[in-house]
Amino acid sequence: MAQVLEFKLPDLGEGLTEAEIVRWLVQVGDVVAVDQPVVEVETAKAMVEVPCPYGGVVTARFGEEGTELPVGAPLLTVAVGERAPEPEGSGNVLVGYGTQGPAARRRRVRAGTAAVDGQGVRRAADGSGQAAPAGAPGNGQAARRGTARVGAHAPARVAAPAVTQAPAPASAPTAAPAGPTAAPTEGPVPVISPLVRKLARDNGVDLRRLAGSGPDGLILRADVENALRAGAAPARTAEETVVRTSAAPVAQGGGTRVPLKGVRGAVADKLSRSRREIPDATCWVDADATELMRARAAMNAAGGPKISLLALLARICTAGLARFPELNSFVDTEAREVVRLDQVHLGFAAQTERGLVVPVVRDAHARDAESLTAEFARLTEAARTGTLTPGELTGGTFTLNNYGVFGVDGSTPIINHPEAAMLGVGRIVPKPWVHEGELAVRQVVQLSLTFDHRVCDGGTAGGFLRYVADCVEQPAVLLRTL
Repeated sequence: MAQVLEFKLPDLGEGLTEAEIVRWLVQVGDVVAVDQPVVEVETAKAMVEVPCPYGGVVTARFGEEGTELPVGAPLLTVAVGERAPEPEGSGNVLVGYGTQGPAARRRRVRAGTAAVDGQGVRRAADGSGQAAPAGAPGNGQAARRGTARVGAHAPARVAAPAVTQAPAPASAPTAAPAGPTAAPTEGPVPVISPLVRKLARDNGVDLRRLAGSGPDGLILRADVENALRAGAAPARTAEETVVRTSAAPVAQGGGTRVPLKGVRGAVADKLSRSRREIPDATCWVDADATELMRARAAMNAAGGPKISLLALLARICTAGLARFPELNSFVDTEAREVVRLDQVHLGFAAQTERGLVVPVVRDAHARDAESLTAEFARLTEAARTGTLTPGELTGGTFTLNNYGVFGVDGSTPIINHPEAAMLGVGRIVPKPWVHEGELAVRQVVQLSLTFDHRVCDGGTAGGFLRYVADCVEQPAVLLRTL
């Protein structure tokens, strides 16, 4: 007898609690292998293809494209063969799931829908037991909703129980609602996601006035947000206005409410936690970067792959952390211990159209300048396109923040919790500088270090920053200490 396993939306890391279904990669009836991507979701950080930890036949999917699901909500169910061993695991591809499978359970087929038997034949579920053609729609629904299919390559031993695509809630529509300017429609509102309903309710949007852009007129989060931006939300009642104004007053003259969500919301939560928990301090120093710029130019003139300035700064950072390991650590507040780490996983701040993200270069301490340059380029492009994986956004031990690209000299950045320090680099600009006893125009940069005062005192932080500045001013110092 086949066993049906339920695969739930895993914890995608970085404290994310929900994700939006962008695109299903499998249909009901498809045969999937262990770790095969089954759905593409968008989190507050990136677009992610989620792999399924089970192999077998997809018997149900939960949620339409455009629906937001909380972590732990069912994504799909998979039927594995009766001779299959304990469900294979994914090797913890994403945070929060791996080799542990939930208890098996069966789903009954509603009358009037179709199911797939062990031979891949679609049968009516109205009690007649009559077989239906493999491609025929059932119960008047679209084929993608009411038809389950099994690929030609399905294993003979895998027998899917009588299940069908997960039914939509009772409020699902049968036709698209009227346009945004039309009178309110009668009947159920075409909304599946409770998050969409909450967003509309909190902002006073009448869902009956919106035309959904999703399948079959389904109202998506984007439809509500577009209505808010376009000022399509109807006027609130006097009572609603009083309640909302007393809860969060807006300055006289009006204003615009922008939901603190998505990337902006994730950044706000993380930075707020950093400020609450970490007693940070900042020290800074100006450094003459002329020789570092000359060294980079000479390296690139010698042929081969070009070396980025960020890669050279990363090499200096990893060398500095080897001398001052206190800064490559985090505080375990429950155990009241400072945990010093052996590997340097270097995060770097990247500003994208979706907001600020911090990709992580794994084992930066073991990479040379050429390897660092290539990895920075790859992660930056992934950040720009929104394709960073959760693993590429988590696990950093120290952050390098090049805010000089914004044309500013200095900053007091907030530490990327739970790390212990962040090195900030300002713009490199020609300035008057005393060099070898004479006034000269040199390429000057301001370096700043924000550190967790629990892991070290100012002497250690100042020693690290001074070492970094010395390497910037005289790159040969780096060679002597490697």
